[in-house]
Amino acid sequence: MEPQQEMEWNEAQKIGMSVDLVAVAKKQLQFLAAVDRNRQLYDGLALERAIYRYNACWLPLLAKHSESQIFEGPLVVPLDCEWVWHCHRLNPVRYISDCEELYGRILDNFDVVSTVEGICVKQTEEIWNKLYPDEPYHADLISVFPEDISERFAKLEKYTKYDLISAAKRQSPFFYQVSRSHMKNDLFIKEAVARYKGFLYLIKRNKEKGIKFFCVPTYDIDLIWHSHQLHPISYCKDLNEALGKVLEHDDTDSDRTKGKKLDVGFSGTTKQWKDTFGTGYWKAGAMYRGNAPSPITSNPFSSSMICKKVVSSNEHLQEILLQERKVVEVLLEFVGVKNLPEGHEGDLFVLFSKSQPDLFFDAKRRLSILSESKEKQVASFQCEPTGELIFELMSSSSSKLSIRKSTKTLGSASFSMKDYLDPVSKLYFEKWLELVPSSGTMSSKPILLRVAISFTVPIPAPYTLEMTQSRPFSKITCLFNLPVKPQHAKSWTHVTDESGTRIISLQMRDLKNAKNAGNPGKEVVGLMKSGETRTLAEFMENGWSVLENLWLFHLPNKCTNDGHLFELTGTKTVKIFPGRKLEYELSHNGKRGNEMDFLTAVEFSTVDPYGKAVALLDLRSRFVKSKEKWMVLPGIILAFIASNLMKKEGYEGIIAKSKDMKVNVPNEENMRTVLTGMELNCNGDAVKSGGCGGCGTGCGGGCGSMIKSSGCGGCGAGCGRGCGSFVKSGGCGGCGGGCAGGCGSMVKSGGCGGGCGGGCGGGCGSVMESGSCGGCGGGCGNDNMKKSSECGGGCGGDLVDSKCSIEHFLSEEPNYAKEAAVAA
Repeated sequence: MEPQQEMEWNEAQKIGMSVDLVAVAKKQLQFLAAVDRNRQLYDGLALERAIYRYNACWLPLLAKHSESQIFEGPLVVPLDCEWVWHCHRLNPVRYISDCEELYGRILDNFDVVSTVEGICVKQTEEIWNKLYPDEPYHADLISVFPEDISERFAKLEKYTKYDLISAAKRQSPFFYQVSRSHMKNDLFIKEAVARYKGFLYLIKRNKEKGIKFFCVPTYDIDLIWHSHQLHPISYCKDLNEALGKVLEHDDTDSDRTKGKKLDVGFSGTTKQWKDTFGTGYWKAGAMYRGNAPSPITSNPFSSSMICKKVVSSNEHLQEILLQERKVVEVLLEFVGVKNLPEGHEGDLFVLFSKSQPDLFFDAKRRLSILSESKEKQVASFQCEPTGELIFELMSSSSSKLSIRKSTKTLGSASFSMKDYLDPVSKLYFEKWLELVPSSGTMSSKPILLRVAISFTVPIPAPYTLEMTQSRPFSKITCLFNLPVKPQHAKSWTHVTDESGTRIISLQMRDLKNAKNAGNPGKEVVGLMKSGETRTLAEFMENGWSVLENLWLFHLPNKCTNDGHLFELTGTKTVKIFPGRKLEYELSHNGKRGNEMDFLTAVEFSTVDPYGKAVALLDLRSRFVKSKEKWMVLPGIILAFIASNLMKKEGYEGIIAKSKDMKVNVPNEENMRTVLTGMELNCNGDAVKSGGCGGCGTGCGGGCGSMIKSSGCGGCGAGCGRGCGSFVKSGGCGGCGGGCAGGCGSMVKSGGCGGGCGGGCGGGCGSVMESGSCGGCGGGCGNDNMKKSSECGGGCGGDLVDSKCSIEHFLSEEPNYAKEAAVAA
């Protein structure tokens, strides 16, 4: 900074704040995360009901408590009411006027805490229930019954007319912009508070000069601005002292198109900031991230689905030796240059690179200089927080004798990452660097280059592993009922990390001691760095057992509508989706490629009920990218199985229909078929399959049919009409308890249709031209048997030309008896 600019910055830092904005910002991030786990509050019936509860219950209770403390200890605001209160306060002028109109004073948050802080709610709940016996303290955000809220509002004496539905919709995208881990770092937030004061100072200066200008904050500044507004009385007091008025917060404009209000305002704010303080306004980790990726489900994860930890002798393999690395986000700008050589001619630019190999940034890039080009250019990239950044000042000019331009290096300078990031001491750097002149460059004074750099706090880097084969792939291997040719038995796939170091080698083999000699099954073995060979995965009738049942890689247990292909269950719940999802989703200008080349592993938990992308499997290039260390080995195994089987099946044929991705369901079915040996649709029907078909609890009519199949079909409890049919099958079918009429007929079968439980409707249990047994369990109607030699319990499932026995199947896998037909 120049002396005048430094003085301006120091004046800005004198703006008083009567609240601890660092602490408030961290609490706000915690609260916004809780709301994002309850996305029903973003729109719809749950939001409408929350607005009613806010007006009818929370504001009157808050007014009563602020007038005369109801009890000792803080008042705890319910989550749904706090979200509406949050959105209301982010229009501070309107909130203040509403409070004064309705209650005669500003309702502040003094002695009020959020439910996410873990404070006991007993006292608040007791007084709430006493005042509002018909309105529960804890709102049910899932089962909200449709009702006309306007009728209930009409009965209220006091309520704000402010459009809180629109306010909530405007605020719902904010969390995505501030949800990255560096936002919670104390140093980042402290610098954001200082920048917020600078932002207010610009507005103050404009007001003093009579300039009407729309200042636009970066997201770090906006986070602190929001935090300040959440304390209405403090905000009113501080802003009146600093600016002479309460500053409005206009969040109604979201159009970022060039030339529009936001774009013009941000460009102007950037220039004013630079002119006033002499430093850059842009900041790493504080800029607009783009639109949030498309959600993969609208149904939040249920805590009852949490898997129990399974003890396994292979669990220690989860922690295979991997090099730990850190990564930072960098924004780089070259602001100006001084003391150029006399007689210099030509265009100036800077080449920047790293002094040592970097897994995230390993090339030279070019950037213009603002003072020379008069055009602001900022480079955004990721790199390891090690080594040095190298800057080379280049001059490009063309001669009269040649069309080509000649390029000359004028000088170079370096910047040590370690000085600022090990340990983290400052996240912004702007100064003049003295260049070391190159040979042949003559200058009376040292050439100076002004560099502006900002960083995020270093975070653990994702893991990237590559799978390479020791020999070309065989076209005959890996389907579960086909043996591997002996000449290919020793073919290994080597897994290497980013530096090329081998982590593990994998091989798929016939499963030894298989129960069914005709279908030996498969296993995946791993060759460790120690030379030891371990079994990593084993194919079972309902999927793959990974790391000795630490994980189970299988089809969904019931019909789903979120589009996932498989599940990985064990210590965590992970669903595998086709294509690049969530944070791996391509931006609009990204290279699309073929989405069916990829699988995204998404973890579901109470912390991330709508899913968190943890790994990306690139089946064509055979790369595994994992954000979590625990997912590295399962991800490698899944990618190996998937690429192995898809290669055998004919990869191009599987993805041929997915070019435009307008209709991807057929391709998803193809992938399921290849990876599990089963062809099925979303209803759980298995068709032309060697596996099992069926549906989970509550499927609709027509689920669970199998046609031309050697496996098993049927439905779980509660299936609708017509479930469990088997036609021209070598397997067995049936329905679980509670099937409707029409289930369980057997025609031209040499096998047995068993499977309708108690309570079947009429028409079940018919067996025609069968050499085995059919019939019904308790409560079935129309116990018709024709051309049958014996009778057994259980309703069959439309078997035609069948030779398999359901009893045999259940005896093979007793643990999965109830889920056998729903494994698909």
